[in-house]
Amino acid sequence: MMKGEFELVHETSHDLIQPHVLQWDYNPIGFSMSVRPMINTQYGEVTEKFEVSDWMEHVTKQFSDVSSGSFQIENMSSGENFNGSDDSRPRKSVRRNYGDGSEEELQWSKGVFVNHTDFVENGGSKGLNKLDEVGLNLLTLLLECAVAISINNLGEAQRMLLELTQLASPYGASCAERVVAYFSMAMSSRVMNSWLGIYSPLINHKNIHCAFQFFNNISPFIKFAHFTSNQAILEAFHQRDRVHIIDLDIMQGLQWPALFHILATRVEGPPHLRMTGMGTSMDLLVETGKQLSNFAKRLGMSFEFHPIAEKFSDINLSMVQTQRGETVAVHWLQHVLYNATGPDWKTMNLLQQLQPRVITLVEQDITHSGSFLDRFVGSLHYYSTIFDSLGASLACDDPSRHRVEHCLLYREINNILAIGGPARSGEEKFNHWRAELVRHCFAQVPMSGNSMAQAQLILNMFPPTHGYTLVQGDGSLRLGWKDTSLYTASAWTSQAST
Repeated sequence: MMKGEFELVHETSHDLIQPHVLQWDYNPIGFSMSVRPMINTQYGEVTEKFEVSDWMEHVTKQFSDVSSGSFQIENMSSGENFNGSDDSRPRKSVRRNYGDGSEEELQWSKGVFVNHTDFVENGGSKGLNKLDEVGLNLLTLLLECAVAISINNLGEAQRMLLELTQLASPYGASCAERVVAYFSMAMSSRVMNSWLGIYSPLINHKNIHCAFQFFNNISPFIKFAHFTSNQAILEAFHQRDRVHIIDLDIMQGLQWPALFHILATRVEGPPHLRMTGMGTSMDLLVETGKQLSNFAKRLGMSFEFHPIAEKFSDINLSMVQTQRGETVAVHWLQHVLYNATGPDWKTMNLLQQLQPRVITLVEQDITHSGSFLDRFVGSLHYYSTIFDSLGASLACDDPSRHRVEHCLLYREINNILAIGGPARSGEEKFNHWRAELVRHCFAQVPMSGNSMAQAQLILNMFPPTHGYTLVQGDGSLRLGWKDTSLYTASAWTSQAST
């Protein structure tokens, strides 16, 4: 949540003209800048009344209390469900043991572990429309399933998953239904993983990169990561003649043409730019290098590209080929799609050896470590918000929205829940990278007013009804939807750099 010491900087104003989204298009001759108009829709015309993220915020507060103690599921006698109809399926309860001999029985009511008396006194589920009730019933069953998985009751979990896959569709009109559909798919993979052993699906990086580009087109999150990082790098390169950018997961390199253009038009003249792009596919890296080289050539800028098809932690410093007198910048857009860098302690050791003038770090504000229930609750809250933000601007049958949800967001959910996420791959991962940077003698470089202006410009491309918010504090910038922070951008420097 974005509260406390953070100061609200911007929430899109109500007097904006019809927005346009800046898009970098790939083509055979290089990058070009084009403008893509956003769909002209009003918030109420696209999304349903119920917002799953608002409800999940309430759920996670109570569910986290349950998951912090020891507990067990118990079958209860059949009775009425919370919309008043008969429910032939046994209801569930959790009996929580507090460790001091005391216990408390908590019931599922409206999908939340609450004291039943308190729930009834607070009005239950009155006031919900039919679509809301369907969504809440689906989420209730999903949460019950998560508890069953957490205590290794796989038979019960599989029964509920079979029911969920019949009731929830990724093409549903409700954001709640779509979220439940994708979480059910990931949890089904988790159950299969538990029965058969390690589950590690093949990754089609071309599809992922394409989905990233679609995500860049329909929301501000990727643009926010690119433009705020570019500004911090630009400031670190001020009056530097030889510069070197190391991108730890370059993908298609969509971020860099905008920076190239600014560097090429500097008053002091363009620098000699070298770039090291890291990824898993040499073919994709070579193609990215060609595109960037063509663009730099058109700008008349001296440019070298070095592809490394390895994880950052698997290389040695000589492979990066840093040169005397050049200013080094490291860029890292973190995500939970796959483990892009390997063990964090090895990554940190290399960063210390590189002594970069600036590290630009963009993190998803999601917890992907801890117990299964911790990961489930955190990811359900996070992705409920992401799905709601997409539903605020795009119709349920929009093909771009479905492609992002299916090819990008579902893969992230699957990695966190089914594969176990990067923290459970056997490779050591930090819970809080920013805290680790401080501990390893890196100093934070506060994001400047120009970085904030870049982020605000991005938000101005979207109508205020879409609900995106920008917050600054502690030297970082955070982009979120309504009251939930989703991406945080920060900049760091090695205290040994000059």
